[in-house]
Amino acid sequence: MRVNAGDNSAKKPSRLVLNKGVISMKGNMMNWDLTIPQAILHAEKYNFDGKLVSRELDGSINSTTYGESIKRSKKLANALTKIGVNAHDRVATIAWNNSRHFETYFAVSGMGAILHTLNPRYSPDQLIYILNHAEDGVLIVDPTFIPLVESVQDKLDTVKTIIIASSKDGIPENNLENALSYDELIQDESDEYDWPELSEDDAVALCYTSGTTGNPKGVLYSHRSTILHAISVSGAMGFDSSSSVLPVVPMFHVNAWGVPYCALINGITLVLPCHALDGESLYELVKQESVDSMLGVPTVWLGLLQYLEGKGLKLDTVDQVLVGGSAAPYAMIKAFDEQHDAFLTHGWGMTEMSPLGTINAPTKKTMSLPKEERYQLQTKQGYPMFGVEIKTVDDENNELPRDGEASGALKVKGPWIMNQYYKAEDPAVDEGGWFDTGDVATIHPDGCMQIVDRAKDVIKTGGEWISSIDLENAVLTHENVLEACVVGVPHPKWDERPLLFLITKDGNEIDKQEINDFLLEKVVKWWLPDDIIFVKELPHGATGKLLKVELREEYKEHLMEK
Repeated sequence: MRVNAGDNSAKKPSRLVLNKGVISMKGNMMNWDLTIPQAILHAEKYNFDGKLVSRELDGSINSTTYGESIKRSKKLANALTKIGVNAHDRVATIAWNNSRHFETYFAVSGMGAILHTLNPRYSPDQLIYILNHAEDGVLIVDPTFIPLVESVQDKLDTVKTIIIASSKDGIPENNLENALSYDELIQDESDEYDWPELSEDDAVALCYTSGTTGNPKGVLYSHRSTILHAISVSGAMGFDSSSSVLPVVPMFHVNAWGVPYCALINGITLVLPCHALDGESLYELVKQESVDSMLGVPTVWLGLLQYLEGKGLKLDTVDQVLVGGSAAPYAMIKAFDEQHDAFLTHGWGMTEMSPLGTINAPTKKTMSLPKEERYQLQTKQGYPMFGVEIKTVDDENNELPRDGEASGALKVKGPWIMNQYYKAEDPAVDEGGWFDTGDVATIHPDGCMQIVDRAKDVIKTGGEWISSIDLENAVLTHENVLEACVVGVPHPKWDERPLLFLITKDGNEIDKQEINDFLLEKVVKWWLPDDIIFVKELPHGATGKLLKVELREEYKEHLMEK
């Protein structure tokens, strides 16, 4: 039986029954693919006067509009077409958060090619592997990173053209082959370009994981996943045309957490800091552009807070600070609130998740809590955005209760979460479509998720678990502790025991017993570190995360020798 959905004579055609199956009626709504060209066309019509502010490599701060930026993206798309870039070709970038990188984002993805952002903090061997594995044909690079490219160019199999993101006069002497000036390349090109009609399932961007072991793995995003992620992030963060947003999180790492796409579809004022991430430079941008939202890793905000405290300055316009990459300590949450009236919002995710999965944004309920209780809540990673499902499981893959106590492997699923790695033969998800994040977490009864630790960083001692994150957060509340790192190392009796590495604010060592006495007020006795090591700096990876694997390797015999 067939029923016409528009036939008023049909009685209750709510569902159709065919043999033993039930076929639901389809709605009568229009349908078009969610793609970057659609986002660009929307911005051209409605957000053309949106403000794009960028610090450049020479330190100058330039301001333009989305309309003008899109015209330059069109010129670049025309230029890339002329040099042979076709649909699905990979175009790599090694660049800071600046205007040319923003133009490249939409020129490449808009023309149907694949934007491949590269982290300049990778080792030369990692860069060689990634560029060859991705089969990039074109590499667009900021002048800053020319020496890095020079060191690897002889081992690149597929890169035929290098574009230096600068005027011709701004390019230093170099030994790059087939290198072109970005500005000279687009200078005579038309600013008219017909964005193609693409499928929302087409690949749009490629980003490699920042794993500390083995070769990095590629994550290939689709137009659909990227647009859906941008819409959800915009809602969760409260972005609209009145927002002024400073993404310190790099555009070379998971597309700056989706912020460039949020900016385009919402017409927000986007403030790009380029290479100047020191406290003074960031404060200048915040002050000049009345920034209300900032996004970055804790180490960046630590530097900003130190600068502000030293100068007696306040972030008058900032309402929220989104932190990701690693957990923000209690002391940082408190400092932003009490000194700057800014709410620190924890976000959590990973490259495989586009990346954001949960956000602990302020709510009426949160803001009604007593301050100390609220700060404790803010240390958690928050609630899944619409489009993300989460669960924790035990070693037998049984789902654990959401009681705020049981902890287990954190698994996720959703429309912007990876199904399999780039060029991999097998799926990265289980039979139920769940992706194992590698994190250990607890989910509270209200749905709030809290990361306990990375599975590889949980310290297993005498059959019990110690959360390195919780121990770090406890010691970071000490008034003279600037940065802390806890790792588990082999122990002759207890399998593993914690080592605590500390950087102090005044540069002087603190009595170890004082530290232990301080911790005893916050953790159980058997969590106390077996040793405390004072250092001047801690190793950080390409995305700002602590490289605990290096410390574990260097100090693996430390307690065995005692």
